Amino acid sequence: MPQQASATPVAELELPRFEYLNPELRGDRFHEEMLGLRERTWIAAWDLGYFVLDREAAGFLLRTDKAAFPGVKVLELVGITDGPLYESLASNIISLTGDQHRRLRKLVHQSFTPKAADRYRPTMREVLGELYEPVAADGRCDFVRAFAKPYPARMIAAVIGAPLEDAERLHELSNLLQSQFDAIALATRREELEQAAVEFDAYVEQLVSERRESPGDDLVSRLITAEEEGDRLSPEECKNLVRDALNGGIDTTQSQLAHGVRLLADHPDQWRRLGDDASLAPEAAEEVLRFEPVAPFTTRILLEDLEYRDVAFPAGTVLSVAAFTANRDLAADGGDDFDITADRGREKSLTFGAGAHFCMGANLARAELQEGLAFLASNLRDLKLDGEPEYGTITGLYGMEALPIRFAPRADS
Repeated sequence: MPQQASATPVAELELPRFEYLNPELRGDRFHEEMLGLRERTWIAAWDLGYFVLDREAAGFLLRTDKAAFPGVKVLELVGITDGPLYESLASNIISLTGDQHRRLRKLVHQSFTPKAADRYRPTMREVLGELYEPVAADGRCDFVRAFAKPYPARMIAAVIGAPLEDAERLHELSNLLQSQFDAIALATRREELEQAAVEFDAYVEQLVSERRESPGDDLVSRLITAEEEGDRLSPEECKNLVRDALNGGIDTTQSQLAHGVRLLADHPDQWRRLGDDASLAPEAAEEVLRFEPVAPFTTRILLEDLEYRDVAFPAGTVLSVAAFTANRDLAADGGDDFDITADRGREKSLTFGAGAHFCMGANLARAELQEGLAFLASNLRDLKLDGEPEYGTITGLYGMEALPIRFAPRADS
């Protein structure tokens, strides 16, 4: 029998480069760069590893047990090997693997089901109504400041049982801690991020302590009492999970909602249709998540040597899965078009990840996005951009700095 050819070491391949740290990569330029790369290759190189661009490869790497979230490895690459930021990321559930990770997910599963998220929908509508009133008469606003920032911050305060007056500070701390996934911020703002980690942990520790003394109808109280076959969360595990929920539940929704409104402002027929038929909100939310994921890249590090598509990757290789391009493969025809009425099939986007580390708060995030889009389309009629959007960078969470809009208020405003 002929001997099977060996796989080619990835380092020997002539691959196109993706300049991930280029601050000009945002908006249309980011789209053009990524889609151009996708046409040329399924894998691209950069200084710290490789980017994986198509859906099949992305799904494989997100699900394989031969790769894990690099966690503190990212910090170590920029010279952070200890301190509060290092300790915070090391104890984050996204950094845990194996039996330890499975145990925690099993213990807290019931707190993050679709049914658990649905119980907060009335509060979501109430918060949106409160945010709408101050801008209704003007018919214009910066959407990021008026809606996208305060909405998820107030919601996470309600979910964890924190005072509403703490929402703004929680937003600031979450925004800072999300920068632990931003290579540029890590290299330039370490002291600021370290202080945020210390303050965030102190806030969560006090909140958990208060709920142990006086339980309420909130996520923290449910995590404290979570039990599975006699197993319970330790005080430290409970604190870490509350911190993770706070950290991951604000900026993500803020950024995704802002991108959604921007996209729909460019598609007025779809905005009008959604405003007339709120039952389209789930499809609209999924299309926003698919088309412009606010986590356009999810990083994995190989735990052992891996051969895939006749390419040999050594253990320790850093691979960044590009949800942005992988999501475009959801539809054979029209995947590069934004359309909330298109049939994308039953398969979901990779925006929330896949496999063991599928986003724990995905159901709550989906509910907030659905309620947000339904309410806004119903109340902000004839939506238009009122100036140029200001995009954030793609390193870390890809959000919007500003989104000026104008609209016709609903008839009874």
